[in-house]
Amino acid sequence: MRRKNSEQGFVLITTLLLMGLMLAFLAVYYTTTAIETATVRHSKSSASGFYASEAGLNLRAENIRSIFVGYNRPTGASPVTTAPCTAGDNGSGDFACQNITINNRTVRTFVLEDPGNPIVLTIPPGERYQNLNAQEYRYTAQSVARNNQGRDEADLRLRFKSRLVPLFQFAAFYNKDLEILPGPTMSLAGPVHTNGDLYLYSNSASLNISGQVTVASDLYRGRKDGSVSPSCNNRPVNIIDPLNLRTLIPSCSSRYKVTSTDIVPWNNMIQINVQPVTVPAPDVFTAEPGAIYWDKADLRLVFELDGSENPVGYQVRNADDSIDAGASTQLNACAGNLGGRVVNTLSINPASPPVFRNWRENKYIRMLDVDVQSLLNCLHSTNWFGTGKSLNDSTEGGLVFHFTIKGPSSGSGSNNYGIRLRNAARLQSTIGGAPTVRGMTVVSDQAVYVQGDYNAQNKIPAAVMADSLNVLSNAWNDSNSTQSLSNRVASSTTINSAFLSGTDVTGSNEGETGQGGAYNGGLENYPRFHENWSGRTLLYRGSFVSLGTPLHVNGSWGSQSYSPPNRDWNYDTSFNNAANLPPITPRFVYLRQELFVRDFERDQ
Repeated sequence: MRRKNSEQGFVLITTLLLMGLMLAFLAVYYTTTAIETATVRHSKSSASGFYASEAGLNLRAENIRSIFVGYNRPTGASPVTTAPCTAGDNGSGDFACQNITINNRTVRTFVLEDPGNPIVLTIPPGERYQNLNAQEYRYTAQSVARNNQGRDEADLRLRFKSRLVPLFQFAAFYNKDLEILPGPTMSLAGPVHTNGDLYLYSNSASLNISGQVTVASDLYRGRKDGSVSPSCNNRPVNIIDPLNLRTLIPSCSSRYKVTSTDIVPWNNMIQINVQPVTVPAPDVFTAEPGAIYWDKADLRLVFELDGSENPVGYQVRNADDSIDAGASTQLNACAGNLGGRVVNTLSINPASPPVFRNWRENKYIRMLDVDVQSLLNCLHSTNWFGTGKSLNDSTEGGLVFHFTIKGPSSGSGSNNYGIRLRNAARLQSTIGGAPTVRGMTVVSDQAVYVQGDYNAQNKIPAAVMADSLNVLSNAWNDSNSTQSLSNRVASSTTINSAFLSGTDVTGSNEGETGQGGAYNGGLENYPRFHENWSGRTLLYRGSFVSLGTPLHVNGSWGSQSYSPPNRDWNYDTSFNNAANLPPITPRFVYLRQELFVRDFERDQ
């Protein structure tokens, strides 16, 4: 009996031990599961915090970049203590502490500015936009994501550089499709960039590019216009590699899309499908307060028309667009004192000459005619119009003039307005003792016509920026503008100036959807011609920039009445030195990341 009780007791104890062991295993399982669940939840929470903090960094970096795009510079003060954004150390302006809500987290951000800003550098070989001058500003953005429990989940830092690259350092820079299809041999000694597609072709000789070629979309050998482009046999396109000119796709039976494999031998001198860069919109040239070139102009000259397009008069305007009556009176008076007209106008009525007919637009042009040298003589004093300005002003690198016509059709998609610049072979006053002009940029929101030699003598940094750009030779005569092409015979002319204007679009569409449409004239017809240039030479040194299509003219390239000149065109290599760039040269901005640091689970 005792033995039996002993056995029963042993079984009971064993059972209890097994149950205890099972309970222990169960407790471990639940504990492990709880830990794993908490770990997963914590990991998910930490990752969410990381992404929220990263979004905060991107927002602050983009904000800095957008300020530069708007032709401003970030201002303010960065936090200065080791515990930023606490105890009143919030910084100020564009660098100040900011709290935003992202993904149910409070993200605190601020920006530290490098005290050495800015530096001027030459972009190193091998990088995109190599050998160009740029202003570089360096910043560090910090972003901390805090969850609803008040715990910091991620602390991220991004050190980045904002680079400002002047557009006039390119032989050609387009914010749209670019076509270079010359007849005679054409050489471009500078870089070429397009934010669209690039089409390279030569009709009979060769096209030589001795600068880096960067294309945001696709590069084609052949033409954009025509349903099937001609072959490229025996019509070489040569691009530097960077030591020697190398022929790009020497043989093709029709339009050919260049691949990344095709361009390997060029050692990064040809880059395709690069990131597009942000450039100023064409409306920055509008004649109204808030437009950067209007606001920064040293002189704003307006030809005002009434509702019936009858002349009201010439006016000097203030930045707020009010009339400067005193300056306007002095401008009109000084013309007689100088023995010539500083400004004049042309009638749009053929019965009331003089008139100017534009065959491409099929219109008579209401023209504001500016005698540039007479204008500089008018402004020869060191305190012109009582403004305190002088011809040797260097605030923006030289003088900035904004010329416009304000009338009922000023903002229309097709008007008959124009600004003519003539007597500008030497961009200096001829009056003894007048200050020396350091550089000069002329801006207009309307079509501009450059007549005769421009900046050909004692060259200075110069630019003309307009809705569309027309070139008239030294032999131009208004009375012949209504005559046939045989009566509009050009003479050789020299222009030293960067050009920025709108250009038409082949096929009326950018990209592949425009292929096969009517030709826009290409880079070789960037300046609009109105004469028979056969056997005459247009010598041009400068830079071609197009930010979009013209806003106020719509005549197509195919409607022109002209014969092309011998094109002795090239990039002005003096622009490689930033000190020789025209006043208020437009620029593009891009960010370059230098260092990214992340710190998870940063408790305070």
